[in-house]
Amino acid sequence: MDTIYLDHAATTPVHPEVVEAMLPYWTGSFGNASSMHGAGRAAKLALNAARDRIAAFVGCSSSELIFTSGGTESDNLAIYSAAEAGRSRGAHIVTTQIEHHAVLHACERLEKLGYEVTYVPVDEYGQVSPEAIREAVRPDTVLISVMHGNNEVGTLQPIEEIGSFARERGIVFHVDAVQSLAYVPIRLSELPVDFMSFSAHKLNGPKGIGALYIARTARFIPQGYGGSQERKRRPGTENIPGIAGFGKAVELFERNRYESREKVETLRSRLVHELELRLGKEAFLINGHPVERLPHILNVSFPGIATETMLMNLDLAGVAAASGSACTSGSLETSHVLRAMGLPDSRAGSAIRFSFGAGNDADQMVRAAQIVETVVRRLRSKV
Repeated sequence: MDTIYLDHAATTPVHPEVVEAMLPYWTGSFGNASSMHGAGRAAKLALNAARDRIAAFVGCSSSELIFTSGGTESDNLAIYSAAEAGRSRGAHIVTTQIEHHAVLHACERLEKLGYEVTYVPVDEYGQVSPEAIREAVRPDTVLISVMHGNNEVGTLQPIEEIGSFARERGIVFHVDAVQSLAYVPIRLSELPVDFMSFSAHKLNGPKGIGALYIARTARFIPQGYGGSQERKRRPGTENIPGIAGFGKAVELFERNRYESREKVETLRSRLVHELELRLGKEAFLINGHPVERLPHILNVSFPGIATETMLMNLDLAGVAAASGSACTSGSLETSHVLRAMGLPDSRAGSAIRFSFGAGNDADQMVRAAQIVETVVRRLRSKV
């Protein structure tokens, strides 16, 4: 049975050309980029080339980009650095209730260290109001952290308006753009953002490599020590194969960005259409903003069917989807994002996230809808 993989928001398959670009740095060109000999210089060239390409992709200077192990580390570095750098001014942080746990758990850690955090609510579409952010800010606020595109429902946040306000008040602004990097054009030179987090494995790059944008005007305090790599901002021998793969993945997306976005938008629409044909519009509910959203994420509730039950049955039938919520002790918790949106338990507890990517096609959407229909009808007949 061929699995229909509809969980690209969790991770994507590595593109064959990305694998090919990485291979030399595990074999012939395996040098340490800090070494002065030929092998080290070859690694350094690959490092610089990838940094230049990624910086151009997101519209910033190469010197403003450091490599990390992924989105989680990038989020952590930005939040801990900003909090430490601003301690003389205050110890208050503003974020939202729907952030990735890489942000929420970092903020919880800071609360244990004496910081205060305001978790701003969102509306029923999962979008935060700039006015609500303004109202949450205090004279001692040192950081605002708001994600760009939500990883569970796909809703985009008004980061330009929030960033402009933060800049007026002299407050550091961090944006988690891990989920939006592939499909939303980003020009950091034009955005009022101090820190922005990225990860390679969301756009057909390798796992274990990410990047953090640090605006040249932002104060950054390293959170690790031991070497002078990354301009002494993130020490440790660089992951050259991963960095080369990240650069190649960006190159491929840059080459086909419009086509890639149109493809996943079309696939999303096709799956919705097929579900409506087979189940009827009243049989499911779409969660998230209808317009201001990422094109590759579709969050759907099937009231009356528990998320965990639905996921297990889809998996057995050959459809890989997700809930987007945390797994604890072998069972799913209700998504903190859907709870923050104020959705009733019947809706929040029956939500499934389908997310699309380069390996999907229209025929898979038809087959997936057929499988969903079969599963839904069978499970609802048992109620």
